[in-house]
Amino acid sequence: MSVDKDLVSVQQARDLVEAAHRAQAEVAQFDQSKIDRICEAMAKAALREAARLGAMAVEETGYGVPDDKREKNRFAAEDVWNYFRGLRTKGVVSESKDVVEIASPRGVVAGIIPSTNPTSTAIFKILISIKSRNAVVLSPHPSAAKCINETARVMKEAGVNEGLPADAIGCMTSATIEGTEALMKHKQTAVILATGGIGLVRAAYSSGKPAFGVGPGNVPVCIERSADVPKAVQDILTGKCFDNGTICASEQAVVCDAPIEMTVREQFKAQGAHFLSQADSEKLAKVVATPQRSLNPGIVGRSVEVIAKLAGITVPPGTRCLIADVAGVGRDYPLSMEKLSPILAFYVVDGLPACIQRSQQILGYGGMGHTAGIHTRSREAAVQFGADMPASRITVNTPTTHGAIGFSTALPPSMTLGCGSWGGNVTSDNVGPLHLMDIKRVAFETRPVKSVRPAASTSPRPSTVPTPSREPAIAGGKINRQQIAAIVDRFLAGKGVDATPSPLPKPPVESEAGSMYTAPVSETSPRPANGSSVVTKPSGSANGHKAVDFVSEDDVRRAIQKGEKIYVTPKTIITPAARDMGEPAEVFAKV
Repeated sequence: MSVDKDLVSVQQARDLVEAAHRAQAEVAQFDQSKIDRICEAMAKAALREAARLGAMAVEETGYGVPDDKREKNRFAAEDVWNYFRGLRTKGVVSESKDVVEIASPRGVVAGIIPSTNPTSTAIFKILISIKSRNAVVLSPHPSAAKCINETARVMKEAGVNEGLPADAIGCMTSATIEGTEALMKHKQTAVILATGGIGLVRAAYSSGKPAFGVGPGNVPVCIERSADVPKAVQDILTGKCFDNGTICASEQAVVCDAPIEMTVREQFKAQGAHFLSQADSEKLAKVVATPQRSLNPGIVGRSVEVIAKLAGITVPPGTRCLIADVAGVGRDYPLSMEKLSPILAFYVVDGLPACIQRSQQILGYGGMGHTAGIHTRSREAAVQFGADMPASRITVNTPTTHGAIGFSTALPPSMTLGCGSWGGNVTSDNVGPLHLMDIKRVAFETRPVKSVRPAASTSPRPSTVPTPSREPAIAGGKINRQQIAAIVDRFLAGKGVDATPSPLPKPPVESEAGSMYTAPVSETSPRPANGSSVVTKPSGSANGHKAVDFVSEDDVRRAIQKGEKIYVTPKTIITPAARDMGEPAEVFAKV
């Protein structure tokens, strides 16, 4: 049964990628306004369904809080879209005198969606993929497949109504490890957006494709002695308790500066946190970590009441968060790991250098490169803390949950947070549409390059058509008809026509009436092999007017000045300049 399911998943991944690849070729040709109309429609559809999709996610996974899921969906559909709405992703996106930057889409994006933030991450990855003129295929976590597929359906429907090819958004309904690997390794997959556990991120990077993988975030937050303690505690609990701690950027450990320890403890208690006894901390540790020291998924995103019941401990009614004093960091201290639930580890150290050292240790145990936070009134302390953190985002005086994703800070809003080289990631950025485009740069020379061999002096470019004499075809405003005839003869010869030259016509003269014509040539003039007349022969006459066989701009100018007509036939050669001048003035008359 499992083998059959894997085969179905692999085949589905292949089919979706191939269909998306074909659709992306069409999307790549859309102009900027059409791309933006499609994204606007999808964002509005996701916003309308934010509450329903959030409730579906909680019902299916058991993780988090419905109203907080709704807010995350709103953030992905509204804040993210508003931030990137005006971004150019088609054609020239930046231009200076020396460099012109041109955007090019990557192709098919493989979007790996986690169970902790399923619908908001799906909204986010669909929006940034289509905004950058890519197609996207989602691989949902099996425990959240239903709500993720429904999110994709809602957005696809809105996009299709605005002209998006239906296959530009795909979502696997049967997602297995094998199917996800097939998606990531498919030859038509251009880039991977992987959000999930360490194993999944490593698989993405080993797929042989460019990948933006984001790992876990064991986030430390320092409360430095100059901090506004009531606000610091409020922010920490706001971030930690939001959606029951399922965002990777949520606070995992408090590192408290010793002089303010008692004030901090009192504030936590006053704001709904509960400090556990040593015995209760040990009971909690047993349900947080598995015997292999990995996180127990049974407590992820669960409420305090559920976790306390699992651990067999009693907590006061209305408790928002459990806090355990922890003596160290590492495998011997299970509560020092990332917990993704309303549980905080608590450390007390003396001074900023000690805060930095302990925070570095916490990041080193499963959170390298992700996020750290500090609460302080000293800008200098904040900068020093940030300089020493192996983290891509250092938030200051704000919940790390909201600050890292760009909700409460000026960081680009994102649901995919790079961890840089510390976390084995290709970027330390908040990922967005720019990461899903290749930028071509047209660079003009700004400094001449010296050469040991100077460039040859320039000379007039030789004519591409050899001429029998050095006399120009047009000189001093007069037509050299002998030269023109020779050019025409060579043209006809190149077409396989025997262009045996006939006697050249006499120069045009003015009749007594002042009209332009060419003197007639002998009727015995040689003819080409195909029986057609040589172009220099007069074409005919009507009503006493003789047609000319060649008209120059000068001829037209004289005719206009005298208010006369120039009589032509379909075989008359008229120079482009003469035609442009004569037709508006209605100079030409056909005979």
